[in-house]
Amino acid sequence: MARLAIDSGFLWEFGKLNPVVQDRVQEVFAKFQAGGSGINLEKIHKGKDKRFRSIRIDQGHRGIVLAPEKGDLYLLLKVDEHDAAYAWAERHRVSINEVAGVIEVIDVVGVEEATGENNAIGGTAGLFDHVSDTELRTLGIDEQTLMFARSVTHQLQLEEARKRLGDAQYDVLIGLALGMTPEEVWNEVAPQRPMDTNDLLAAAERTTRRLVLVTGPEELMDVFRRPFALWRVYLHPSQLRVAHANYGGPARVTGGPGTGKTVVALHRTRHLARRAHQDRSVLLTTFTKTLAGSLEDGLRMLADDPDLLRRIDVRHIDQVAYQIVAREHGRLDIVRGAEESSRWADLSSGAEAKFLAEEWREVVLAQGITSLLEYQRAKRTGRGARLSSAAREPVWEAIETFTAGLRADGKWTYETVCLEATRLLGTGGQQPYRHVIVDEAQDLSPWQWRFLRAAVAPGPNDLFIAGDTHQRIYNHRVSLRQVGVDVAGRSARLKLNYRTTAQILAWSVGLLRGELIDDMDGDLDSLTGCRSDVRGPWPRLEGFPTRSAELSFIAERVRHWLEQGVEPNHIGIALRSRATIAGVVTYLAEHGIAATSLASEASHEGKVLVGTMHRMKGLEFRCVAVSGVAEGVLPDGLELQRERCLLFVACTRAREELVITWAGRPSGLLPG
Repeated sequence: MARLAIDSGFLWEFGKLNPVVQDRVQEVFAKFQAGGSGINLEKIHKGKDKRFRSIRIDQGHRGIVLAPEKGDLYLLLKVDEHDAAYAWAERHRVSINEVAGVIEVIDVVGVEEATGENNAIGGTAGLFDHVSDTELRTLGIDEQTLMFARSVTHQLQLEEARKRLGDAQYDVLIGLALGMTPEEVWNEVAPQRPMDTNDLLAAAERTTRRLVLVTGPEELMDVFRRPFALWRVYLHPSQLRVAHANYGGPARVTGGPGTGKTVVALHRTRHLARRAHQDRSVLLTTFTKTLAGSLEDGLRMLADDPDLLRRIDVRHIDQVAYQIVAREHGRLDIVRGAEESSRWADLSSGAEAKFLAEEWREVVLAQGITSLLEYQRAKRTGRGARLSSAAREPVWEAIETFTAGLRADGKWTYETVCLEATRLLGTGGQQPYRHVIVDEAQDLSPWQWRFLRAAVAPGPNDLFIAGDTHQRIYNHRVSLRQVGVDVAGRSARLKLNYRTTAQILAWSVGLLRGELIDDMDGDLDSLTGCRSDVRGPWPRLEGFPTRSAELSFIAERVRHWLEQGVEPNHIGIALRSRATIAGVVTYLAEHGIAATSLASEASHEGKVLVGTMHRMKGLEFRCVAVSGVAEGVLPDGLELQRERCLLFVACTRAREELVITWAGRPSGLLPG
């Protein structure tokens, strides 16, 4: 039976094919992999690689496959209309990089064209003049790419040629362009052990960044059913090193949207679970139930071994804390939004009640304050008007009355549950986990961090943190050092966006221009260097005189995307307010478009998904409409940075197309 490796470029394109053609692709390659009769591989006489073969999909489409000179591994590289598929084969070749040992698909015609264009422009010093030909060859640069490298005078020329070059060779060149020494690049790309560069199967197993190996028809069908979701669990080798490293203490990975932080966290979880000896000794966690569910889905795609999964606990933080406290106190009666607000209102009225609630969370709980003296000495940065020592006394009295009332009534909030869980673990309670992996770390509160620190004993590989403070959607400000998490010398930053087009990324980054974003460790964070190699249309911004006209336009765009073959649940509509979701869902339904709220527990299949910007966190869609971005809808003032970050998160959920709409005047958060 033939083995099949599927190129990531094809997976991206498969999701865009007409559904009829998709069905035919599945039939043809299921038959092919099973050794079915009637499947012919035809030699391509003008192909750049003599191993290329074509396979008939239907009357108008062909697949391009690399057939092995020995062995039974075939590479599925391309499916397109007849002429376009053959034109692709006449431009590309496949090789195994002599240093990295991975398979590279190179647009040899494109590299030649880029070299000629660069030489025609000319310029001053070459970008790689400081590196000798011998050093470049030693790092795995082939002769054609070497000629290209000598033509490059600016990093932009290199980035524009990214999709034409081999992956491993581009990694070498971009590393050198960003200031790495040849020795540093060698340490990044060189393998840990000797390898046979003629062994296609071994090379395919090393090429986890580009290829998915499938071993049978069932696995093949699974890849075709969810090409985008499945690809999210594969990593670039440099990311894999971050996931598999041995750290002497807490470590973290940061990076802009779509750079693979969550996938690194998933790989890290699997790696540590393989070394664990007890069930549930590895915790994979985040701050909401929805995101925890998404992590569990990703983990099951990556590691479907039941014995391995039994060693991993995938739950959101409040759920973990609740279980620890419930073992001590029994079932907990949790106070939620309206009831909690009522309790604060009993202590004061209007804006003052809101102030008290925020002061409790953002000052008292955030700093772990337990006495009036500590409160009087506490800094209140970002809390507005200053409070004198005397003015803090009635505030503290109100907060104590609130918490005492909860205790007297046997009531809890999620915050007090977390505090109690931390106390229990700190007074002789055994740490429940050997390793804790945290995703979306930027949105955890200080009291949640103290709980996680208490839940795992300090030591090698105890905490692994993934997050990006540019995507913070809550007001929490945390210093990791102050909550006992020291990541000094154990941080890695990811810069290549695998999800969003370069145009969407560039426009979205502009939303945060000028904002000073902290890095949770005493310094400022930056998105400098974050980039995408995928091209697409620029975001479309449209304003309308009325909300009805705005919704009409959104319905038209959704209908257009559906007609282009985008699956309904690959379309997302983001809104600032939960109260507006039902109206959008109803409007779409009235115009023949099935839609549902992201918060709905019913099946999302076959429906456009509508949710708040907060609910969009951690999700991705092929096409996104961010609606209601109007003046007065998105708050400003002291919450300006948070609102910018929230809008940034919503916009970067889009992989291919992004539309931003408003009625009346646009929000001041949008670029002028």
